[in-house]
Amino acid sequence: MAEPLDAEMFDPMCPSSALPFQIGDKWTGMVLLCLEHGRRRFGEIRLPLRAITPKVLTQTLRAMERDGLLTRTAYAENPPRVEYELTALGRSLLTLVDAARAWSRQHLPELLEARAAHDAAWGRR
Repeated sequence: MAEPLDAEMFDPMCPSSALPFQIGDKWTGMVLLCLEHGRRRFGEIRLPLRAITPKVLTQTLRAMERDGLLTRTAYAENPPRVEYELTALGRSLLTLVDAARAWSRQHLPELLEARAAHDAAWGRR
């Protein structure tokens, strides 16, 4: 039997509590990839993220800006133009996103098989 878990194992000041996105966060990693090759406008980012609503994309971009992962530049033009660009801090996350994508490519069949088996056992689709 394993040792009991320490109730204090997660220090409130632990750096992991400040992660800019949770494992499995649906959009932040994708937005990082959309901005990997340079600045983009809102509509350009939304195009490959067909399932995201404008509200959720706005929330994601604001959270990323707050965390210092991207910059938002508004131009005083008519019509107004806003561009988003990764900061050096945001770029540093691309390595992690690439690692997660490589893991997914390697293990996706196993993951899907496990999900299907679980759902079948619990009568879900």
